[in-house]
Amino acid sequence: QVQLVESGGGLVQAGGSLRLSCAASGRTFGSYAMGWFRQAPGKEREFVAAINWSGASTYVADSVKGRFTISRDNAKNTVYLQMNSLRPEDTAVYYCASGVGTKLRVARYEYDYWGQGTQVTVSS
Repeated sequence: QVQLVESGGGLVQAGGSLRLSCAASGRTFGSYAMGWFRQAPGKEREFVAAINWSGASTYVADSVKGRFTISRDNAKNTVYLQMNSLRPEDTAVYYCASGVGTKLRVARYEYDYWGQGTQVTVSS
């Protein structure tokens, strides 16, 4: 059974940084693309960042470009989201997800396993 467990969320002031981690088990981690999504109260879950199977290709949403970086360590079965210059509008539950193949993907339906989420709260 595939399991994704996020960690690293918390409360931070605007302008601060957090690093989210997502530990995966139950499938060959290095064979699948990974992604991060977020969901704020009353809003749809939205794409944040994605990375292909090897880590050579990444893509981030325009709303976080230049501030967030996605990376992975296949030896540790872990994907990361480094978040810098955080803003109050980044407040949300952040979810990691495992893609249906090796290429990076941005649509929710292209991910078949999801973690439980970690709360990120940015105070002004």
